[in-house]
Amino acid sequence: MAKDKKKKAQEGPVDPAPEPRLKSVYDEQIRPKVAEKFGVQNRMAQPKLEKITINVNMGRHLEGTKIPPNVKNTVTDTLRTITGQSPVIIKAKKSVSNFKVREGYETAAKVTLRRDRMWHFMDRLIHLATPRIKDFRGLSRKGFDRQGNYSMGLTEQGVFPEINMAEAVFTHGMHINFSFENSDKDKSEFVLEELGMPFAKEGAR
Repeated sequence: MAKDKKKKAQEGPVDPAPEPRLKSVYDEQIRPKVAEKFGVQNRMAQPKLEKITINVNMGRHLEGTKIPPNVKNTVTDTLRTITGQSPVIIKAKKSVSNFKVREGYETAAKVTLRRDRMWHFMDRLIHLATPRIKDFRGLSRKGFDRQGNYSMGLTEQGVFPEINMAEAVFTHGMHINFSFENSDKDKSEFVLEELGMPFAKEGAR
């Protein structure tokens, strides 16, 4: 025990991890632009990206009354690989006979990212994943709600370079939601676009 403490003391203090690139961009470059464009000088009142939620619905793969193990494992492995965080399994709150869903059965997997992991995921989504979308013409600008939260979807997990589709049991999409505080549609759209979110050009269908 004493040897371990002495060894750590000799090694010296561990350098803190560098701040995520996009967080630095937001704090140093985008905040002043928000203050100028929207007249919000108080940093505490400026729009803030609070969390990113990634959700995969497994309900359509239900066979009878349960999720096949290969489906659940593929989905959870995908989310763990692209986020670095273990997903939470969501169970149905009520039965829906038309969709073969019964109350209590596992129907979705979800990961909620905050702080550094949120910024790192967003950086990879913008610069690595979206350029790999087939026939990509930009993300829709219609995914904002009144509070400024933005929702988008991906049709397959293979757009993330860390996913090897040759080993995937099946293809699945995912729903990604960006949750903001102190915002509205215009502010959130401005912040995301300044961060590099590849929205479709104004007027494009």
